[in-house]
Amino acid sequence: MTNLRPASSHSRAVPSVQPRDPENQTVLPAGRAALLDRLQQSLHYQFRHPALLDLALTHSSVAYEEQTEQDPKADNEQLEFLGDAVLGLVVTEHLFRVYPEFSEGAWTRLRAQFVSRPHLARVAQAVGLGEFLRLGKGEEKSGGRKKPAILANAVEAVIASAYLDGGMEIAVRLVRRWLLDETLEAVVEAARAGEVGDYKSMLQEYSQAHGLGQPSYQLTAETGPDHRKSFAVEVKLLQPSGTENTLASATGTRKKHAEQEAARLALQHLRSLTAAGQLLLTEEPASVKVASEKPHARKRK
Repeated sequence: MTNLRPASSHSRAVPSVQPRDPENQTVLPAGRAALLDRLQQSLHYQFRHPALLDLALTHSSVAYEEQTEQDPKADNEQLEFLGDAVLGLVVTEHLFRVYPEFSEGAWTRLRAQFVSRPHLARVAQAVGLGEFLRLGKGEEKSGGRKKPAILANAVEAVIASAYLDGGMEIAVRLVRRWLLDETLEAVVEAARAGEVGDYKSMLQEYSQAHGLGQPSYQLTAETGPDHRKSFAVEVKLLQPSGTENTLASATGTRKKHAEQEAARLALQHLRSLTAAGQLLLTEEPASVKVASEKPHARKRK
């Protein structure tokens, strides 16, 4: 297995990010240790402190069901918070250094692609991350191992655990290998072709060109803790008659990101209708609704 760890020794103490100190719990049950070893092989990094990785994969439902006086918050939520920041920095610096020809706006849109919840969920599925999660009984029964929100959160937590275990160099290598290598060039080429951009502007132009009305965006839900909000947004088309038709909905950790994703889904749907030669809004309003994207206030946890 190719190890991302530098050859030099690493003596830095692992910071405590939870009420318990992962470094004091380095011995995992044999079965759990063997399972995590498979994941480490997929990630191409062997943890000095496997308990950190175990913590990154522990959903809050476990801590809730197994709560004790000594250990009331043994889950990955704080690691998610740190991992989100590390991921954003690594992706931003990589785009800045490798693609200096892009504008700030293009960098922002590309970064949004790579740190988005759908992208994180996909990379989690690529390594079968759901298999390695520790879930409470209720979350297990409800299919938590396949829930995109839980998988995306776990990716951020794993990134944070790698950072705490091996430092920034390890986190950079992990993010590049896991989240960027397979998709970076394809997304960049799409950006160069104008297919990754300001989807709100693109939807506006498309709707005007086809006489479909004016797009509008409505915040339908806001959930989650203050440091990790989740926003649900609907995009609608307002026709000259005053009728509003819901095209799509999406969620994001920022309202702007949710609006961009909703606009992207709406634009994709309208283009598919045009390609299929179907009637548009003015004649068949119901035909443009995105049934699979009904707005909802789903929590991330």
